[in-house]
Amino acid sequence: MRVKIDASLSYHFAQPADVVLALEAIRAQDQVIVSDQLTLSPTGPLALADGPELMGRRQWTTAVGDVNIRYQALVDVTRGHVNIEGLYVPPRRDLPHEVITYLMPSRYCESDRLAPFAETQFSSGAQGGSQVLEMADWICENFDYAPGVSDATTTATDTFLMRRGVCRDFAHTLISFCRAVGIPARMVSAYAPGIQPPDFHAVVEVWLENGWHLIDPTRLSAEESLVRIAVGRDATDISFMTIFGAATLLAQSVAVSLADPETTPV
Repeated sequence: MRVKIDASLSYHFAQPADVVLALEAIRAQDQVIVSDQLTLSPTGPLALADGPELMGRRQWTTAVGDVNIRYQALVDVTRGHVNIEGLYVPPRRDLPHEVITYLMPSRYCESDRLAPFAETQFSSGAQGGSQVLEMADWICENFDYAPGVSDATTTATDTFLMRRGVCRDFAHTLISFCRAVGIPARMVSAYAPGIQPPDFHAVVEVWLENGWHLIDPTRLSAEESLVRIAVGRDATDISFMTIFGAATLLAQSVAVSLADPETTPV
């Protein structure tokens, strides 16, 4: 399926600030970039930040005054239906070295603090992908999706106690549960067609049967249509905009929709 993306951000910077942008879709086998363009107005320098391409394409820029940032893209998503039911989780000692990081607690995913609950609540016999689905179902059934109740300091433990939050909070909690029972999990920023209200979205990838698999604990998106932007340990690594300084948000819009490959111009 072809996904059309048009994301715009407007900020005011009273003082010059260094900024890292993570708005561009990942180039990967399951999502092929047909066309894309990242533009700044007024025109500013863009320099590719270090990091493996499959983790996300991050760009440095310097901003001052009123700055408008826009990302437009057409992406063909080819992964098909995602079903993790019955997929196994390898023993920890057999995991690839690059996956081990995603078993550890991190800034927003305190898997060590949530381990007693996760190990008790989700130890009924389900393993691997089936266990992940059980965790996601529990979160969806017991949490309220409530914009405005969390902020940049809210952790998975905070969300677990409040039983409410937004996509990043649901994702942090699922990641923590998975890591607590030995399933590598990481956070993914994504463009998601059809979510309301339209915005950047946060979901989860779990490592099962020697590969990463998407799951959305909010159930707001279809995993087969998601366009991944960046992946990392938690929200710290996937922020669409990291500002080293201060800025005021003036406006933001994220429009993501399905497009007809036969009629959509490239």
